[in-house]
Amino acid sequence: MKKQLLGSAITLIISCLCSTAWAATGTTAAWSYTAPTDPENWSELNSEYELCTSGKAQSPIDIRDAVKTEVAPLTFTYRPSTATVLNNGHTIQVSSVDAGSITLASGDYAFVQMHFHTPSEEKIKGRAYPLNAHLVHRNTAGELAVIALLFEEGAHNPTLEPIMAAMPKEAGGIALLDTLNVANIFPAIRSTYSYSGSLTTPPCAEDVRWHVFSTVMQLSPAQLQAFQALYPMNARPVQPLNGRSVQVSG
Repeated sequence: MKKQLLGSAITLIISCLCSTAWAATGTTAAWSYTAPTDPENWSELNSEYELCTSGKAQSPIDIRDAVKTEVAPLTFTYRPSTATVLNNGHTIQVSSVDAGSITLASGDYAFVQMHFHTPSEEKIKGRAYPLNAHLVHRNTAGELAVIALLFEEGAHNPTLEPIMAAMPKEAGGIALLDTLNVANIFPAIRSTYSYSGSLTTPPCAEDVRWHVFSTVMQLSPAQLQAFQALYPMNARPVQPLNGRSVQVSG
């Protein structure tokens, strides 16, 4: 049993180290959320980051005037799994090799990792929230689908607590969670805003399928402060919609 757990931990750590960005890019240019390597300057740091300025379908966005649609709801097939909690120098990232998947109209996308931003990168009608989580999924063709969850200050969040308790304080630090069930993080009401966007970090690659939950969840002030003690601000500003439509379902 100990050998199995050790093997799982090694696999997770390797996966985690290979996915500190949303997708493997081969780029090494340093970027951050503060000048002179802040979002305004990302495209100047590396030629592979050009889309951060030139892209026409960038994320995050301020969600307004969403069009009601009757698309099939998201289907989740998550399962409990071991996970790693990595401080990657930009955020806290939770990765798992076998945590399950989601099903969209375009097919199945396996869970890769979850990470956090403060304040929320997405806004709804101009309002930002203290924290949000991005759950990144990838299909067999390498295409990405991201679920965004918004959090406001309020009640203690028991699902987030093991992650918050395990957060390494130093960049590069890794902790192991014996079990994580991604399904537990979701609200009961699953209405989502959906649109086509991009990575919110370099290289800002586009054609990412976004689903932003409209239900806002809560975490305690202490939990928020614990994250902000490590990352006081790690959010990219909202980007122009450039004629894209946003659908709301559920």
